[in-house]
Amino acid sequence: MQLILASTSPWRRQLLASVGLGVEGVAPGVAEEEFSEDRPVERAIGLARLKAEAVAARSPGALVIGADQVAHLNGENFGKPKNPDDHLRRLRALRGRGHRLVTGVALIGPGIEVLFSEETEVVFRADLSDEELEAYVLTGEGSGCAGGYQAEGQGAALIERVNGDWFNVIGLPVHRLLGALRGLGWRPFGLHEAPPQAPTPLTRSGR
Repeated sequence: MQLILASTSPWRRQLLASVGLGVEGVAPGVAEEEFSEDRPVERAIGLARLKAEAVAARSPGALVIGADQVAHLNGENFGKPKNPDDHLRRLRALRGRGHRLVTGVALIGPGIEVLFSEETEVVFRADLSDEELEAYVLTGEGSGCAGGYQAEGQGAALIERVNGDWFNVIGLPVHRLLGALRGLGWRPFGLHEAPPQAPTPLTRSGR
């Protein structure tokens, strides 16, 4: 069964390729701003599901991986910055504090619907100056990222420590994803028992 990633993110595709999952990336065409759920976990899983379903509807027979990431601080969502001023405000709010990154994942295919999420804490350095934060905003690197920073890039300089799954911070909870795929028959190194197929009955994994 063909594996498709419901995203054109080069980071997620590269991450999957590095663990032996060659996937085609397809833009889901979902209007995220129209999704009204604000609770971080529910929003991440809901958007991942919408993305996967949108691509699956155009790709019959494929197994589609949808993912969405939400950053939040004490329950307040920190999405992609709206503009440079908003970007700086968000980074100042995160300075010296720990926030959570939630990635929702959906696997959608013929008779298949597996949903789960992974949450990781990221702690920003307390000694970051306003000048450092302003300089980072000017790089433009984090403007399209949840929380306003790219942990695998220059944004690493903002972070004191990560508590949890590092892969989750950079885009996908790889270990959880590989486990879910194993449950559908996938094996590494080309030793697949069978193409990923629908479990019987329909399986939903926990969050």
